[in-house]
Amino acid sequence: MNNQTIADIYATNDKIRHKLKETISNLNDEQMAFLPEGEKWTIAHIVEHIAIVEDGMSRISAKLLTQAQSAGKQSSGQAILTENFAKKAAEARELKFEAPDRVHPTGKSSIAESLAKMEENRQALEKLRPLFESVECSDFKFPHPFMGELSAHEWLALVGGHEARHLAQIEKILVRMTNA
Repeated sequence: MNNQTIADIYATNDKIRHKLKETISNLNDEQMAFLPEGEKWTIAHIVEHIAIVEDGMSRISAKLLTQAQSAGKQSSGQAILTENFAKKAAEARELKFEAPDRVHPTGKSSIAESLAKMEENRQALEKLRPLFESVECSDFKFPHPFMGELSAHEWLALVGGHEARHLAQIEKILVRMTNA
């Protein structure tokens, strides 16, 4: 399957978060609200969406880890990511998705509020780190609309993958803004 550790996934997720924050840190309100032709979401909407989705991912992970902990299975700290997860992640890079209504941005959150929520979510995931590293959780899964049944380790990896996907979307919007 893979040789990644939970620590590797956390490091990757932190690197992506740093890049996202760096990318949007100097944008003004007008830039955050720029809506390119043919797009549905502004940068502000995208950041709010990331905050909403990551909140759900951390809650799902907590539930799955608690179930696995109750089952008493120990882990070595290795991340267990299935071949199906890798295959679906590769497929997803080439596809455009329509987010389910429950994770659509409201447009009511400021960038500061969305970033604060993202930081709160990250702290929740950090609190789960000892469980991610010590509990073998591959028997406990929760469905993702595209990816299928995912374990807590896969949800953790998806946090960074989802954010990276939207970081690329933000970078494309910035290019279009510059050319507008």
